[in-house]
This record gives sequence, C-alpha cells and structure tokens, in this order.
Amino acid sequence: MMQILKLQGTDRQLYRLVGPLVMNPKVLQYNNGYPFKTGEHYVWYIAIEKQKVMGFIPLEMRKNEHIINNYYAEAETHDYILDTLLNTVLTDEEESTQPLSAVVQTPHQDLFVQKGFEITKSWKLYIKMQKA
Repeated sequence: MMQILKLQGTDRQLYRLVGPLVMNPKVLQYNNGYPFKTGEHYVWYIAIEKQKVMGFIPLEMRKNEHIINNYYAEAETHDYILDTLLNTVLTDEEESTQPLSAVVQTPHQDLFVQKGFEITKSWKLYIKMQKA
C-alpha cells in the first residue's frame, strides 16, 4: 500500500527521502536535465511504498498561485504513482484560494487534462496548464 507524505520544503526528512533521487542521473534525465528546487515556499508530496520513495510532486506556494513543477514517478507503476500524488495535491488544494497551475511534461498532458487542467502555453517538452 502506497503512503503519501506531505513535507515542508526545508524539512530535514525531505532531504533524506528525496536526496538520493534528485541527484540520480536517471531521475535528472526524467526531468530533462533540470535540477529540482525546494525552499521554504515549497510543499512536497512524496509517494512511499515498502519504505521506498516511488515518486514526488513539489508544490511551490507563490503569493498569486500554487505551481506543480519538476515532479517524478518510478517507471514500473508510473501512471498510478502520478495519479495518486496528483489526487492528493488536488484534495489539499480544494480549500486554497490561490489558482493552481502546473508545468507538465508533454507525455503527461492527458492525465492532467483528466484532472481538470487546461493548456495555457506550450513549449517543446513542457506544457503550462491551469486548473479550471
């Protein structure tokens, strides 16, 4: 059974859990070579199964919007992990008054559309989407 942890962007436990992943060349390749960012304005949703980190979604809490960006999910159950993480984020964001946007990798566009996101801008590798 997968568990979703919610940690602040500067929580020491966050570094212990995702540090090995965010420095892994294969995980960086998944993120098209872009580094993962965190700080006091981030909340991380981390999927754990059998004491292994299976994926994560960092959510940046800006003044005018909340942004999903630079997420990751293990290949074996990729769609299930992203779906579960995204559902948790959306449940938490229901009470927020801030708009929710996401910078989505093009292969994941359909999942975000199913969750009520709409395209606002497209690039070669990414799509900016807004929760309707």
